[in-house]
Amino acid sequence: MSAVTLETTAAAPARTRVRVRRRRLVVRTSQLALVVAFIGGWELAVRAKLIDEFTYGRPSMVVAQLKTWIFDGTEVGSLGAQIWVTLEETLIGFAIGVSLGVVLGVALGRIPFLADVFDPFIKVMNSIPRIVLGSIFVLWFGLGLLSKVVLVVVLVFFAVFFNAFQGAREVDRNLIANARILGASPRKVTWQVVVPSAMTWIIASLHIAFGFALIGAIVGEFIGAQHGLGLLINEARGAFNPNGVYAAMLIIAVVALAAEWLIALLERRLLRWRPSQLPSSPDI
Repeated sequence: MSAVTLETTAAAPARTRVRVRRRRLVVRTSQLALVVAFIGGWELAVRAKLIDEFTYGRPSMVVAQLKTWIFDGTEVGSLGAQIWVTLEETLIGFAIGVSLGVVLGVALGRIPFLADVFDPFIKVMNSIPRIVLGSIFVLWFGLGLLSKVVLVVVLVFFAVFFNAFQGAREVDRNLIANARILGASPRKVTWQVVVPSAMTWIIASLHIAFGFALIGAIVGEFIGAQHGLGLLINEARGAFNPNGVYAAMLIIAVVALAAEWLIALLERRLLRWRPSQLPSSPDI
């Protein structure tokens, strides 16, 4: 192999890293431009009387609402306390829902008899509108934390369960057969072959599941609560204050993005064995 070829081969990873960084910069710049264009256009449209401020609010007033909540608090307490209530409901329900979804999904995926027995019950439960369940849980468990957590568990469970179930059923049968030939017990096959193989499916479901967890907490608070971001949205809606609704939605969006970043970090750590995926368009 010539020296020129060796030099070209060694420089290829560096060029790839530069291309990836350049693409990431272009993506972030485009995203920021879209946000600025949307917010700026919204503010200008309100100031020019093209849209009604009473109905649609105004970005500058959303910022003012956030400042009021931060420095003066809300009508039901400090803003930090409301965020923590919603986060507590979300995280507790998310943890329980993920645990139940993974355990039952893998179990039913591994045991066809159980899957056949529980199949109609799971389908019926999944078909019930969540808003109906939220109302029932408020009647059963009251306006406190428990009713919101139970609703979050239901939403998260089904999001994770179906992925874990399908992941357990999609495991390469040759891997299972080889493990059995080597003397692995059914428990070892499950934990050392099935669960790692289904991990891609499970981790992928977490991205959707956390969004459902936030939705469950907010919907539960919207139906009936004493504290939380959902209550702030409901009160702002009742007072015809669109800026308050948007301010609470902005906080929820920040929480969701932070959670998505953490889940993506967890995904990279747990699935380090996967080959890295390069951008599909090398020209960006």
